[in-house]
Amino acid sequence: MSTSRFKAVIFDLDGVITDTAHYHYLAWKRMAEQQGVYFDHAFNEQLKGIDRMGSLELILAAAGRLYTLEEKLALADSKNLHYQELITGMTAADLLPGAVAALDAVRAAGLKIGLASVSKNAFTVLDRLGIRDKFDYVVDAALIARGKPDPEIFLKAASELGVAPADCLGVEDAVAGVAAIKAAGMFALGVGLVSVLTQADLVIAGLDGFDLAVLQQVPVRLQTPAA
Repeated sequence: MSTSRFKAVIFDLDGVITDTAHYHYLAWKRMAEQQGVYFDHAFNEQLKGIDRMGSLELILAAAGRLYTLEEKLALADSKNLHYQELITGMTAADLLPGAVAALDAVRAAGLKIGLASVSKNAFTVLDRLGIRDKFDYVVDAALIARGKPDPEIFLKAASELGVAPADCLGVEDAVAGVAAIKAAGMFALGVGLVSVLTQADLVIAGLDGFDLAVLQQVPVRLQTPAA
């Protein structure tokens, strides 16, 4: 029986377990430039942690024209088809350092494991990486009404895992994702830069620095009440 302060760990996918960011960048860049929008890595940073339609809206806002819903859906589908083509060659070699070891450590500690990714291609990516069976529950992003920073996706994962949000550890690399974890009432482990993920309770550079023993000792950073 686990003596951990946590009963479940809920991971994000992109930027935490694997890095599909480059593929998303290429797919968004092609779509944006077809609409006459200049798209570079700085623009791409604005999309981090945002779902597909939210990202599309940010790009089209710079296009200087109005789009019908049908046009938006067609552009989103076009981007997604290109992305799916790009990830066809993904394998276990695309797992980020420490990802499998972190998942195995969580399992060995007797904790449940969830995945809360806004990507509608999460199941495909997990299958290509060969790690789908390591998760007790994977949230289907297609069934989530509100994207991050709304806590819905993390609350859904906790509910399906049968664990109270306060007993969950959320792992994210995006500002919007960390905000979603904290809004859900969970402990937030940021993966990336301390200077960026300022809301996280603890930040590590990558999952190769994941240590449950250390996490047991880190106090929770309480949210500042809204004015």
